[in-house]
Amino acid sequence: MRRSDSAAQRGTSISRPTPTPAGSPRVLAFPPGHAQGRQPQGIDAGGVRPMAPSTPTGLRRTALAGRVVVELPVRRDDEQGAGRPARKRRRTPDAAAAVVRLDRRVLALLRGYGSDRRVAGAVQALGLAGEHGAVWMAVGAAGAAADAERRAVWLRATAVVGAAHVLSMGVKRVARRPRPITPGDAPLVHTAGRHSFPSSHATSSAAAVTAFGALLPGTAAVPVLAAAICVSRLVAGVHYPSDVVCGALLGAVAARLGRTWALGAHHGCTAPGGGSRG
Repeated sequence: MRRSDSAAQRGTSISRPTPTPAGSPRVLAFPPGHAQGRQPQGIDAGGVRPMAPSTPTGLRRTALAGRVVVELPVRRDDEQGAGRPARKRRRTPDAAAAVVRLDRRVLALLRGYGSDRRVAGAVQALGLAGEHGAVWMAVGAAGAAADAERRAVWLRATAVVGAAHVLSMGVKRVARRPRPITPGDAPLVHTAGRHSFPSSHATSSAAAVTAFGALLPGTAAVPVLAAAICVSRLVAGVHYPSDVVCGALLGAVAARLGRTWALGAHHGCTAPGGGSRG
C-alpha cells in the first residue's frame, strides 16, 4: 500500500509541495491535528517558531501556530556573489619574511667577492683588526698619547666605544640568532661566538665614528675604516646584512648618549681662555 493510501485511511491529508520558481517561498500543510487547537510544541505565544536555520536546499522554515509552514529562500554564499566580480583577498605582507629574503640575497651577492684571494686577505685582516674593537682601542690610546691636552676626552671616548661593544655582546646573548650557514662554502674568518645578531664589529665601528668624530673633525680615515670593517663581515659570510645595520645603529646610539659625558671631560679641565680651572 502506498503512503498516500495509508494516510487517507487514518483520516489525515498530506499536501505535497509543488515545484516553485527559484527564490519563491513554498507553503506546506501540517496534518489536520495541528489545526484542531493543538499548538505544536516549542511555538511561542506569537505563533511563530524558527525551525532549522538552514536546510540542504537552502530554505529557512518558519512554523505557524496553524497548519501552514512557509519556507523562505536563504541566500547562500555562492548565490550572494553571483554576478559580481570576485574580490581578491589582500594579503598582509610578512615583514620578517621579506627581511630574511633580502638578507640572503645581499649576503649571497657580497659573499661571492670573497673568491678573490686579495679580497679574502683584506677581509681576514679587517676581521682580526675589528675583533673586540681592538683597532678602535688602539686609536683611542694613540689619541690619548698624542693629544695631552685632551687626553681625558680620548680616554672617555675610548671607554664609550668599549661600552658599546659590551652592550652588543649582551644583546647577542638575548637574540641568539645563529650565524649564516652556506653549504659547501666555509666562512673566510673564524668567529669568537656562534651568535650573529647584532654584529659587534659594526657596533664598535659605528661607536668609534660617533665618539671620535668630535676629536678628529674633517678626518675621513675613521669612517672609511669603519665602513670597510662592516662590509667585510658580509664578504666573510659570518653576518647577515640586518646584523650589520642593526649593530651600526646600536653603536651610533650608544656612543651618542655617551658623547656628552666624554666631551665633558675637556670642558671640566680647561677654562674657556685656555687656562686650567683650579
